[in-house]
Amino acid sequence: MATGIAQRRERLYVDGEWIETENALSVSDLADGGAFAQVAAAGPDHVRTALEAAHEIKPRMRETTVVERAEWCETIADRLREREEELAEVIVREAGKPISSARGEVGQAAERFDRAAEEARTIVSKGEYREGSTAGHEGWQAIVKHEPIGTVLCITPYNYPLATTALQVAPAIAAGNSVLLKPASKTPVSAAILADVIADVDGIPDGAFNFVPGEASEIGDLLAGDDRVNAIAMTGSSGAGKHVARESGMVNLHMELGGNAPAIVFDDADLTDVAGDCAKGSFKYAGQRCSAISRVLAHESVHDDLVDLIDGQMDAWQAGDLFDEDTAVGPLISEDQADWVAELVEDAVEKGAEIVRGGSRRAPEGVPDELADQFFEPTLLANVPHDARIVDEEQFGPIAAITTFEDEAEALEIANGSDLALDAAVFTSDYKRAMRMAERIDAGAVRINGAPSHGLGDVPFGGNKDSGIGREGLDASIHAMMREKSIVL
Repeated sequence: MATGIAQRRERLYVDGEWIETENALSVSDLADGGAFAQVAAAGPDHVRTALEAAHEIKPRMRETTVVERAEWCETIADRLREREEELAEVIVREAGKPISSARGEVGQAAERFDRAAEEARTIVSKGEYREGSTAGHEGWQAIVKHEPIGTVLCITPYNYPLATTALQVAPAIAAGNSVLLKPASKTPVSAAILADVIADVDGIPDGAFNFVPGEASEIGDLLAGDDRVNAIAMTGSSGAGKHVARESGMVNLHMELGGNAPAIVFDDADLTDVAGDCAKGSFKYAGQRCSAISRVLAHESVHDDLVDLIDGQMDAWQAGDLFDEDTAVGPLISEDQADWVAELVEDAVEKGAEIVRGGSRRAPEGVPDELADQFFEPTLLANVPHDARIVDEEQFGPIAAITTFEDEAEALEIANGSDLALDAAVFTSDYKRAMRMAERIDAGAVRINGAPSHGLGDVPFGGNKDSGIGREGLDASIHAMMREKSIVL
């Protein structure tokens, strides 16, 4: 049950000091309505101070040992677990996530800090010894070692406001970098608590971690365009990622952007299992996940059966009180996002799709009037035409859109027709076909007989095309946040 969390006021954290500002971000309460927090908003002067602090501390951070940094990360993990209930409630309210999922997110964030410590120890212990093997380099001996890249700007999303932040911040700190954290303006409170945890860890130098929430229109370009930033880790939309890339200049870009994951279902798949995986893949957190199954491509011979089976799963995916342990679906992050989902559904229906269930805004009983328009029913669309926008565009809503294909070639044409290429799934009992499809689908990751999932990041993930640059994950991210230096002896 909700604890009736008090109105919060959070501050900036810059160069080891907590700073209050005149301007603030008002954070909506997606459980009870109204606003439950005010977070100080950084302006240009605060950002310049943070950039200078992060830049000036680089030499000192390079001198820290992996043992020190690993201990920092493990301490952060322990203190996140100590504040689990507080963090979970904040995530429920700012992100509209059901309480069971919110608790899981806190645990995931803590484990990512623990795993970052492990990965950092592994990476720095695996330097290379090389000998010259080309003419003129006979007798050369060299050590190739890893060192921090410098300053990492972390730009984090609203949908996993703590777990994704941990996936960026933990490897950055473990690798020995200074950090600038710019959280999503709709969900900055859990990041503020993380900042409080990090600020209280003994040994982390002032300036090594800076928390600068604010409106992207005010401070985004100033952060991304500063040449003292050496790497940018970002999770967000494709449009926002392209904008940051245009502003950033010569820095390492580490971006996981939009997704429109297809699930390709062949006629030999176990349809009962498929239905469960597709329902979870489409409806979990109201579809507001980059890895969500956004379109189900069913072989024409099994379309109708699969629609019936998914329909049978949908009673388990209904909206309710976010603090009820059994609630599976909450509101969308904003009324604008609900407008977008409605627009895509309307387009699909106009082009011939059939609404099997859902299809409109409908809030559960007891929801404050001001939040009612942010709820969109879990929706099942059948016989979606290939030219419907929902087949190619990112939806970030609770929609299972089922279309058909005749053969492998057509399935690949549909799956690869989108500019988004983050995740995909293939359902079949034919091993050779599964591998053949996985190799030909243009996506950063393909799951065989299961819904896409990024988990903790032990398996690297990331997108092709407009879905990103590079790969995320604990070891992948630490590698991206370090650089190699060859020392020739």
